[in-house]
Amino acid sequence: MDSILTSVKKLLGLPADYEAFDPDIIMYINTVLMILSQMGVGPKEGFFISDKSATWNQFIADPVKVEAVKAYVAVKVRLLGFDVPQSSVTKEALQNTASEMEWRLNVEHDKG
Repeated sequence: MDSILTSVKKLLGLPADYEAFDPDIIMYINTVLMILSQMGVGPKEGFFISDKSATWNQFIADPVKVEAVKAYVAVKVRLLGFDVPQSSVTKEALQNTASEMEWRLNVEHDKG
């Protein structure tokens, strides 16, 4: 299964079966999915998850963009409040990465 929640947890370094932080992670994921929808990425009507049953293919069917979207969601979830880096250098690097990903996703959307 290509679960949004499970894959983001993996990218955050959490085991799939550890559910203590799931409500927090889901909240941050939904915030990032809203940002992506505002950028024109994903369903026009928006998208949200409530558990591990939602998949990436439900959010975006394009196999070229899906990997970039996965990485973007994981980086933004970290920056929004889950496992925010304590080092200002690391935090700035993640912010720069997120900004570049946003730019690239916007370029891809504009091409389509």
